[in-house]
Amino acid sequence: MCIGNPDGGDDAVGPYVADGLKNSNIMVLNCSTTPENYTSVVKRHNPNILIIIDAVDMGLKPGNIRIVPKEKIGVMTISTHGIPLSILIGYLEQYVKKIFLIGIQPETMFGNMSDSVKKSGEKLIKLLKNRDFDKIDLLN
Repeated sequence: MCIGNPDGGDDAVGPYVADGLKNSNIMVLNCSTTPENYTSVVKRHNPNILIIIDAVDMGLKPGNIRIVPKEKIGVMTISTHGIPLSILIGYLEQYVKKIFLIGIQPETMFGNMSDSVKKSGEKLIKLLKNRDFDKIDLLN
């Protein structure tokens, strides 16, 4: 589930990653700003692992990528979508065994995506295609 506003600066990183994974063997949902509209798709496919990708203000340098632990989700996200990620994840936990939130630290939420976040989006696309999840640091 890739989340974000395609016209919202670095918030576009979710849709950017979704576009980069289109022709891979990974099922990708470009949820834009309405991830709640895709819960039925997740339930129907019943995945073992669900990865949510979004711009997340973690207080890091722009472009830093982290897996955000569940206990930090409620206070860490920049939300341009209608439902808080903590609520979305809490609901989806009934249907998915393992859920990861991968955040990319934004620089700007206006205009075009910054170079640092775009570069990180490309890095994340490669990591996901290669299933190199262990190369993504956990947010402390």
